[in-house]
Amino acid sequence: MFKKLKPELILRRFLRWRSTHISDKQYMYVLSVIVGILAGLAAVIIKNLAHAIQSMLISGFTSQYENFLYFVYPAVGILLAIVFMRYIVRQDIGHGIPGVLYAISRKNGIIKFHNMFSAIITSAFTVGFGGSVGLEGPTVSTGAAVGSNLGQLLRLNYKQITLMISLSGAAAMAAIFQSPIAGIVFALEVIMIDLTMASLIPLLIATATSVLTSYFLLGQAVMYPIELHEAFIPSNTIYYIALGVLAGLVSSYFTNVYILTERFFSRFGSMWKRFLIGSFLLGLLIFFFPSLYGEGYEAINQSLQGDYSALYNNSIFFPYRDVGWVILILFIAVILIKAFATSFTFGAGGVGGIFAPALFIGAFTGLFFALSTNYLGLGTLNPGKFALVGMGGMIAGILHAPLTGIFLIAEITNGYTLFVPLMIVSTIAFATVKIFNNNSVYTYQLAQRGQLLTHNKDRSILNMMSLRRLVETNFNEVKPGTSLGDLVRIIASSKRNIFPVVDEDKKFYGHIRLDDVRNIMFDTELYDTTVENLMVMPEYIIDPGEPMAEVARKFHESGKYNIPVVHKERYLGYVSRANVFSTYRRKLSEISDD
Repeated sequence: MFKKLKPELILRRFLRWRSTHISDKQYMYVLSVIVGILAGLAAVIIKNLAHAIQSMLISGFTSQYENFLYFVYPAVGILLAIVFMRYIVRQDIGHGIPGVLYAISRKNGIIKFHNMFSAIITSAFTVGFGGSVGLEGPTVSTGAAVGSNLGQLLRLNYKQITLMISLSGAAAMAAIFQSPIAGIVFALEVIMIDLTMASLIPLLIATATSVLTSYFLLGQAVMYPIELHEAFIPSNTIYYIALGVLAGLVSSYFTNVYILTERFFSRFGSMWKRFLIGSFLLGLLIFFFPSLYGEGYEAINQSLQGDYSALYNNSIFFPYRDVGWVILILFIAVILIKAFATSFTFGAGGVGGIFAPALFIGAFTGLFFALSTNYLGLGTLNPGKFALVGMGGMIAGILHAPLTGIFLIAEITNGYTLFVPLMIVSTIAFATVKIFNNNSVYTYQLAQRGQLLTHNKDRSILNMMSLRRLVETNFNEVKPGTSLGDLVRIIASSKRNIFPVVDEDKKFYGHIRLDDVRNIMFDTELYDTTVENLMVMPEYIIDPGEPMAEVARKFHESGKYNIPVVHKERYLGYVSRANVFSTYRRKLSEISDD
């Protein structure tokens, strides 16, 4: 009889065998292939599922008339997503890529198991039924969850799990766009992985594997086909610079609308109230502007051919398709209202990504710019080419990822002959948006809380540290009104040289330093003196909500070895310079290359 082995025992035996037969570097190469395949499968499933739902719902619609189902469908899809989250998964799915960044910076790379499938289902419902968002964010978060959970299962350390998240996130992005270089650049710019040999080779393996998986299952085709019969025309440089500025301004507008709308919906405590308001507003916008339905794949393809019929097809504006000023207004309306449609989708409870809205707005912004320039007699521009480079500019502006915008658009359109214009527009758009917004829609919340990882390793390590875990509470508290004589007895039994003055409600009044009373503590004539006459209010106080970078600044400026932690006058403890430094060194060793 064969002894039945438990899965845990098999795993332990495998890990012991691996540690003696396969090096860490070789192990990561093997895991790169695995996460590449799994991320590729996730991208294929999410894409096919959403497109199948969309095709089933609207394939029979005629382009010459409006259809009231555009008002209803988005609410149904978001409702299905909410029901799945609330009653089946019963956990919050999170916010796509921002959730991935938060897991890396604050949760030691731990992403919950359900995220490997929950984002696929909820985003397919949201986008398939018309939610005005994309599939890229959920695909990346699904891939990241695969990498994180595989790393947890195989008992990898924090540094390895973080690498696994980056590999699988980049692989998912590469698979859904069939764009391996853009996937790598995305990992560098957005996920903030360091480009070292320890990460570069696994990145190449994972993205190549995921793209091959996508090729085998979906076929090999350019996602947004466009025929370019002429190379870059240097005399058009001024137009590309102008488009870059416009893309940067529209990107800032999108970011601010997104942030303000999120704040608006956060005021409603009821999830169902947010759903009703958000889905009603979203349905209203999509009814009047059907091009906002879903991720807008077909509308983008049409714009790359210079075709703007998506502005009026299936809508009440179809009879005005030949009226120039109506088309002009529709262009401006769709570009500006897309930001609200995307924000309402998220506010109502839908799940999706920002990439597709950025591509949509970029394509129509570029097309509008070229057609307007031609109409005003200011130039003779190719509308399709400007729609293409507009997409790159909007990725650079909204996501704050100029390199991703350049390589992604070049790869998914086979438009490498426009590499220089893509560089111009993306760079100018990024520089413009940075004037108004320091952070992208992905990172503004993390940046506000001091939890954002950046390529500044020193600041990233500080952001990874938890202030609450550094608070020390083994300080002898002294009540107000305590005499010097009683204080001396407290000092005699204490191992610390600072004594916080705190009442029964933990209200902090100040503290007494041993050095300040050393010269009088044996003068019995002063033993009736109360601590109020001996304490000082420290110049520097730390609030538990402060980012660690601010804590480090206070230690640097004050030269103090201990600073009290107080929240709304309530005493919590002290943070010591030594504890901060030792924790910093430990975190540095966890993420640094050997």
